[in-house]
Amino acid sequence: VLAEKRSLGSRDGPPHLVVVVPLHSRAAAPDALRLLQSHDSAIVRADGGSTGGFALLCPRLKQRWRFVTAQAGDLHAVLDLAKVADSLLFVLDPVDGWDGAGEHCLSCLFAQGLPSYALAVPGGTDLPPKKRIDARKKLSKSIEKRFPEAKLFPLNTEQESSLLLRHLSSQKQRHLAFRDRRTHLLAHAAEFVPSQDSSLVGTLKVSGFVRGQTLNVNSLVHIVGHGDFQVSQVDAPPDPLSLNPRVVKGQKRSQDMEVQDEFGNGADEMEEDVKVLMKADPSKQESLQSEVVPDPMEGEQTWPTEEELREAEDSLKANRRVVKVPKGTSKYQAAWIVDEGEEGSEKDDDDDDEDDDMDDDLMEEAVSQEGESSEEEAGEEESETMTVSECLRDDQYDEKMEEDEQMLERYRQERMDEMFPDEVDTPRDVPARVRFQKYRGLKSFRTSPWDPKENLPRDYARIFQFQDFSRTRKNLFRQIEKEEAEGASVGWYVTLHVCNVPVSVMESFKEGKPLVLFSLLPHEQKMSVLNFLVRRHPGNSEPVRAKEELIFHCGFRRFRASPLFSQHTSADKHKLERFLRPDAALVVTVYAPITFPPASVLLFKQRSNGMHDLIATGSLLSVDPDRIVIKRLVLSGHPFKIFTKTAVVRYMFFNREDVMWFKPVELRTKWGRRGHIKEPLGTHGHMKCHFDGQLKSQDTVLLNLYKRVFPKWTYDPHVPEPVPWVRSESVLPEREVEME
Repeated sequence: VLAEKRSLGSRDGPPHLVVVVPLHSRAAAPDALRLLQSHDSAIVRADGGSTGGFALLCPRLKQRWRFVTAQAGDLHAVLDLAKVADSLLFVLDPVDGWDGAGEHCLSCLFAQGLPSYALAVPGGTDLPPKKRIDARKKLSKSIEKRFPEAKLFPLNTEQESSLLLRHLSSQKQRHLAFRDRRTHLLAHAAEFVPSQDSSLVGTLKVSGFVRGQTLNVNSLVHIVGHGDFQVSQVDAPPDPLSLNPRVVKGQKRSQDMEVQDEFGNGADEMEEDVKVLMKADPSKQESLQSEVVPDPMEGEQTWPTEEELREAEDSLKANRRVVKVPKGTSKYQAAWIVDEGEEGSEKDDDDDDEDDDMDDDLMEEAVSQEGESSEEEAGEEESETMTVSECLRDDQYDEKMEEDEQMLERYRQERMDEMFPDEVDTPRDVPARVRFQKYRGLKSFRTSPWDPKENLPRDYARIFQFQDFSRTRKNLFRQIEKEEAEGASVGWYVTLHVCNVPVSVMESFKEGKPLVLFSLLPHEQKMSVLNFLVRRHPGNSEPVRAKEELIFHCGFRRFRASPLFSQHTSADKHKLERFLRPDAALVVTVYAPITFPPASVLLFKQRSNGMHDLIATGSLLSVDPDRIVIKRLVLSGHPFKIFTKTAVVRYMFFNREDVMWFKPVELRTKWGRRGHIKEPLGTHGHMKCHFDGQLKSQDTVLLNLYKRVFPKWTYDPHVPEPVPWVRSESVLPEREVEME
């Protein structure tokens, strides 16, 4: 622990990276940074571009810091910088603390994982002494809920800034597990070299300090927000933030000692004395292949063997029939002559034709995989097309009214699902045996077997699966801890040559966005099925339906996907949830690149105006395509006539054939009785049922059907930038009431 504390910010380690996050619109972050720059015997070097950061070198204390400012409204920048920051410096308002945008920012940071932090309060000197003391007491009391045992640092004089710097350098470092096992780097300088074929793609030369683990040139790197790439070469340019610069270059650098341009002078100095540390070995380099290319001929039948041909001959002889035919009839004509016992086959053919027509009508429902909700969704679409705006002048108001109607319909569906979980109405126009032909009955949901390799979708041919994921993860982490990897060590200032990078990465860096790189562990570029354990965020109460598009922040990745929700149990089968429950932890299942846990996850939902709402937080549970998610349907019927242990039930089915089809499935009632179907009565779906006790007249008879469901392949690594949060007044009084 002592060695780790001494290496951070020292001559041999990387500079102490401090991310400054103002949590209030009135927080005086520029004044705080100006005070920090005025430290005694410290050399200040400003970063170029629009980042507004600077480096602070103190040879007397043998310490060096790099300060980077992140606006609380820019959510992606704050979260990306917090992924690699050694410390966060929260700048508070002396009266209100933080506002609405600051509250949202804190919620996201706590869910992602908070590194070491400090709380600074600049300003407040213009208040009268008595009000200043009262404001400080109120602020100290309010921050205890978010930051227990945290100390407030006033930041108005140079002495107070020295105390803050000393606290930042000496405080205990908090570890984030997902970054400690991977190499990560915050770009200090970047240069884009277009390729010969296209100016839109080229090699990105990213310079920065290696953090976390030793950097291996053959491993892949992930540029946060942009994707996975290969590295062709690693260079070692001169350290621009060296505590003891070499004498030869001291004279040349003396002119630029106060201010060093990141994109201009830094690039020129890199070209002066650049050493090539290592180049990628094509035989050892990780591949960018993320999906399996399925072979459509795989699993096709081969040419039959002699034994199979002999068995086929024997079966043909056994199935031959003797038919009386007129003289001169050929074998082909004889095959078409119908026996007396086969006269009923014409009716069967007619039934098959009707079934085919019904199948065509049900194609849209099968594609959506939302059996019971298909009619509701169709009705919802009709209501959207029939909506006519009465006031043609105020279109925006009409749009809001349409959104309100859609939201009201979602609230109704969520309420109905809470009151009558999984219950659906049996259709009148389609036989139940056709409508629910993909479902099956189970004797016991907990103990009945279900083969995880049965009836897999085509998307499962594109993903990778581990034979034993937990063992692979354990061996990989043990190898990281024990074996010394070859490459650039932690604290080195290096330049990575990243291949085939789009020019948009460089454009976003020039706009002032942080450029963060993470090295990938083996297999982390490959697609699989990820399961996240999440809990609903208390600040959001809108209904979130399964298979809606959500935005995921998982560890160092960002992507969009349409997840499934299921219960978190220790059984081998897990029931699908149609909505994200506010009162229980649920498992979210998506197709996504493999990530080795532990890793935090944040779920956002994008509004129509572009803002991102935090709806759930949690962690990565497992990478397991064999996790079985079961969708349950409940058909309900009502007792018509009740005898001792027998009852006539109606309204569950509406024809005799459906009763016979579902006869093997066990029945249960809402009041705890169990039973089974004995026989159908009549032709309109009435049936005689036997139970283990006498029914009550107000009881409801239920029949459970089950089907395995899979997530949709909607993975998209490109996430749009969120619209900044609208800053509101202080949220401290509301938070106090809420916590009470």
